[in-house]
Amino acid sequence: MATSKRFKKAIEGLDSGKTYSVEEAVKLIKARATAKFDETIEVSLNLGVDPRHADQMVRGVVSLPSGTGRSLRVAVFAKGAKADEARAAGADIVGAEELAAEVQAGKIDFDRCIATPDMMGVVGRLGKVLGPRNLMPNPKVGTVTMDVTKAIKDAKGGAVEFRVEKAGIVQAGVGKASFSEEAIIANVKAFVDSVMKARPSGAKGNYMKKISLSSTMGPGVKITLSSVDAGGAAV
Repeated sequence: MATSKRFKKAIEGLDSGKTYSVEEAVKLIKARATAKFDETIEVSLNLGVDPRHADQMVRGVVSLPSGTGRSLRVAVFAKGAKADEARAAGADIVGAEELAAEVQAGKIDFDRCIATPDMMGVVGRLGKVLGPRNLMPNPKVGTVTMDVTKAIKDAKGGAVEFRVEKAGIVQAGVGKASFSEEAIIANVKAFVDSVMKARPSGAKGNYMKKISLSSTMGPGVKITLSSVDAGGAAV
């Protein structure tokens, strides 16, 4: 592939073999986020796990202290009073069987999905549709709950779900290029800390192998583990 002039300029001054402190990395990434839109800042973690084994699955949710910079559309599967509660709490889409039919038909106009426990019989049939999009409600990350108000507020207030991919990678957006350096650093540290706390029982040896930071259109920068791992939980 041809390398654009903008990207060539973005990688000037970067040492691909060097790891930087999180503070240095954020400064470098922000300076190189020069696209005409507000680029998303993304963190990628390379973990020493094999998610094909159930005892090495890593997943969870973290509320980023500075938010994500995104306006999420939230769908809630609920009936009766809980449906009314969801609407009052700011859910964008609320429904039951009729919403399930729309999802089954491929109409998925939302970024986060929440369900009350009594609706999981209906939602469970949507696993093949919602699962690959990482939208399936799950009690472990607080999206199957009777407290729909809290779940909606968390989703819209900066909560980020994460799940390890087949190659042992966990990645997520942790802000926008327009955020201050301090806000991005706080979000990165909160995300890494949450992934560390989600270390599964089957993980042996070095759990956190590599961390890198990038913007949507920019190069990646490797981060020194010790700059984001004050508790030494990476090993």
